[in-house]
Amino acid sequence: MATSSQKSASPLLVIIAFATVYLVWGSTYFFIKMAVDGFPPFLLGAIRFFMAGALLLTWCAVKGERIFVKRNMIHAAVSGFLLLVIGNGVVIWVEQALPSAMVAIMVSAPPIWFVLLDKPNWGTNFKNKSTIIGLVIGFAGVILLFSEQIESMMGPASGPSKLPGMLLLIVGTLGWASGSLYSKHYNTQGSAAVNTAWQMLFAGVVFIPSSFLRHEVQTLNWGAIPAHSWYALLYLIVFGSIAAFSAYVWLLQVRPATQVGTYAYVNPVIAVILGVLFAHEGVTLIQVAGLVVILASVLLINLSKYRKEKAAKQELAESIS
Repeated sequence: MATSSQKSASPLLVIIAFATVYLVWGSTYFFIKMAVDGFPPFLLGAIRFFMAGALLLTWCAVKGERIFVKRNMIHAAVSGFLLLVIGNGVVIWVEQALPSAMVAIMVSAPPIWFVLLDKPNWGTNFKNKSTIIGLVIGFAGVILLFSEQIESMMGPASGPSKLPGMLLLIVGTLGWASGSLYSKHYNTQGSAAVNTAWQMLFAGVVFIPSSFLRHEVQTLNWGAIPAHSWYALLYLIVFGSIAAFSAYVWLLQVRPATQVGTYAYVNPVIAVILGVLFAHEGVTLIQVAGLVVILASVLLINLSKYRKEKAAKQELAESIS
């Protein structure tokens, strides 16, 4: 696998990018739920990502950046498919049936997948006790999240099961983690904005035929789409895609993937608050407990990395002095 050196960046820009990813992405689960009230899932993905990609690519062209670089476009197509078609597409699909708060809790697993899928760093990751313990605790948290659905399958049926959607979300989080690591290790020489634009454009192109094959476009009554779904779509294009996704792709170039993955600490909290306050969604204590256990595991997984970075900085400071 190709690797790339980590770029340096302004600490202020890093803080702003993390804040954008933390807060904006935490709110997108709520806005996706609003959007699918009026838009079918694949059409929503097509409009959101194609429009966001086209707008961002136009802005890059106006700035005079190199747009058509074959190698960069190929990498963007692969990472865009994994991140947006599989990772985000699953989220859009399951939010037709699952509460946005539950979806946000379920997708808090990518930091664990970052460790399991990051093959170049296996030698380092699996030598740390905190990493191993964190992985074990993380899977315990996943079991907690699934426990109520598994129990309901064993007992009398009480409405449609949420288990298929929850299992599909695991596939989505695996796709998201895979796409993030691919984007990290196959880092291109082009700008993060151009790379992000192509990722979204390619994802939008994939969603378009999928929407037609499912007869979403042919059967949709555009006049019946509620205003709040249009507002949610606009928010997802401008803030969820252009702002937050661009910040995420840029952070992958300047910070370790496991550190960038800490967005999962904050996103579920924001999503749960918005879902409970504005959508009157309910979250059970067991699901919250599962979230807490998963977050604790992620903290353990990253503990050794933070210690190493701190020790390295201290050694550097001592050598300079």
